Amino acid sequence: MTQSHSQRVTRSDVAKEAGTSVAVVSYVINNGPRPVAEATRQRVLQAIKKTGYRPNGIARALASGSTQTYGLVAPDISNPFIASMAHALQHEAFADGKVLLLGDAGDSSCRERELINNMLHRQVDGLIYTSVDRHPYINLIQESGTPCVMLDRVDPGLNVSVIQVDEQMAAMQVTQHLIDHGYRDIGIICGPREMLNTQDRIRGWQQALEASSLMVNPSWIISTNYTRAGGYEATKRMLQRQLPRALFATNEQQALGCLRALAEHGLRVPQDVALVCFNATQESAYNVPSLTAVRQPVDKMARAAIDMLKNWDGEVRRVEFEFYLRTGESCGCQGHEVHPETK
Repeated sequence: MTQSHSQRVTRSDVAKEAGTSVAVVSYVINNGPRPVAEATRQRVLQAIKKTGYRPNGIARALASGSTQTYGLVAPDISNPFIASMAHALQHEAFADGKVLLLGDAGDSSCRERELINNMLHRQVDGLIYTSVDRHPYINLIQESGTPCVMLDRVDPGLNVSVIQVDEQMAAMQVTQHLIDHGYRDIGIICGPREMLNTQDRIRGWQQALEASSLMVNPSWIISTNYTRAGGYEATKRMLQRQLPRALFATNEQQALGCLRALAEHGLRVPQDVALVCFNATQESAYNVPSLTAVRQPVDKMARAAIDMLKNWDGEVRRVEFEFYLRTGESCGCQGHEVHPETK
């Protein structure tokens, strides 16, 4: 039996080839609800293979109430940290028999809303979401009844399930690491001030300084985008003033841009300026000098997010994971041998 490329093979075609009814073909494909004799089942399977029949996924989804898909809406997939999280989520979703649809907001709140609407129209079984500015469109999602897990701290009043690390505590710890090295003049390259994660990281930096009775110099707080270009320009601005002895860049991309600007001015890290950062990936370990950085347990967080959607019961949950500090050469610590499997 042959079919032209323009003609879709139907269950009727399979039934005709197998010499049985359409209902029996459906029972074989859906494993029920009625039993099928093994010999008949094998004839149907052979007919499916011969005709090239592919079940209509949309129709099956309508019948079962599940599309077997999850949606991921992320701020900017070009950010290596976000890309690593997306990769881990895709792995976990696939292991659960689901397809992960990716929506890249490109750091645009308007585009973020459009992506959410698109995911909801596709009737995804669950949504994993990191908002561009931590002011998410929760009402839109909750009105649809779609299970949702946020991968960032949000206002507790939003009544949404969240998987997170304590970014303020993490910023405090990495700043304290610089203080423990003996550095006293410590600046910060942060993200846009209106973003809640920027505010958390500034507070952590400030708390560490104040706890050690060190000066919080407002001129050493430089706000910029969470990009390499942002880190580069922020460092150049700081170089026009009095440069502090150590810097905390609030994401890995900013730190890489900072390194470039310092190198152009003949400054060495850590000999002239020490540097630490937040949300590192394996890229930090392979950089020269390797970056001392806060890291998040991406694989564990991704597994928890997928498990939360898989076992969704409507109850709001907040799960906080422990961050960890991976030391490198950029702060003055002795470097470690790089192992690709180390995360």
